[in-house]
Amino acid sequence: MRDRLEALQNSGLAEIQKTEDLKQLDDLRIKYLGKKGEITELMKGMKDLSNEERPLIGKLVNDVKEKISEEIDLKFNFLNEIQRKRQLETETIDITLPGRKITKGGLHPVTETELFIKEIFREMGFDVADGPEIEETYFNFDALNIPETHSSRDLQDTFYIKSDVVLRTHTSPVQIRYMKDREAPFRMICTGKVYRSDYDISHTPMFHQMEGLMVGENISFANLKAILTEFVSKVFGERKVRFRPHFFPFTEPSAEMDVECVVCGGKGCRLCKGTGWLEIMGCGMVDPEVLKEGGFDSEKVSGFAFGIGIERTTMLRHGIDDLRAFYENDMRFLKQFKK
Repeated sequence: MRDRLEALQNSGLAEIQKTEDLKQLDDLRIKYLGKKGEITELMKGMKDLSNEERPLIGKLVNDVKEKISEEIDLKFNFLNEIQRKRQLETETIDITLPGRKITKGGLHPVTETELFIKEIFREMGFDVADGPEIEETYFNFDALNIPETHSSRDLQDTFYIKSDVVLRTHTSPVQIRYMKDREAPFRMICTGKVYRSDYDISHTPMFHQMEGLMVGENISFANLKAILTEFVSKVFGERKVRFRPHFFPFTEPSAEMDVECVVCGGKGCRLCKGTGWLEIMGCGMVDPEVLKEGGFDSEKVSGFAFGIGIERTTMLRHGIDDLRAFYENDMRFLKQFKK
């Protein structure tokens, strides 16, 4: 067996030296060192050796494998270097070719609408405020005149973190926090994410709202109508608006504001369900109890508040009929809004 191992080593090293191709070199590696290679086949005969010869021949087999493996590595590095030099000598780069264009991203349509709305109200003198998305139930419900028996506080509508901590269900808590830190008169808006346990063609568990608040002496519903009518004209153009009586715990009187349908112009279509009108926001005069929680005397000051769904406004601006399209990350959809 010693002679066979020596002959195997000599033939292997000789073949490796003659090889001038990486593919041939890999074939030699498999031939000598593979699972079915010649050295493996030779080792099968070790079972016939005596106990004294077996460790000596085993060491000799390992030495042969190591020498052949080292020689293959040296030859691989040598051939690889030659191949690389050939590539450098033959390949050229045409520096006159135009470079690859870098694809630029764009604002998400909801983000674009949010920034657009903010700018409208900034031009009308409103400050922009912010607040926490994880909110105390005091600011989210109690200070806004929403009693414990109100349906919006149920588990099926609100995400509770603890019994007194929730993911905010609207941006109105920012108004309470803002009032506690300010003196009248002031006007402010706040935008951000809100969370409700709902998901269908027109609702998602997370969405965006923008709410506004104005507090001062002699603030009336006429001021509210003037501000919101101006806002609608900047977003949708000159269109008719109307205010319908409604109920919200934190405003009194309360109303929902409708705008003339942006598709049919008030004639009636599928989008407006034949009515000619589209609901865009809730609004009203701030309830005296809410003013009190904010630290104001309702006998001396008054105020109005309003809330807008940013996704809904985006849908109306662009004629989108499924809210879920905003969050499915379909690039074909999002690229349409790239500017």
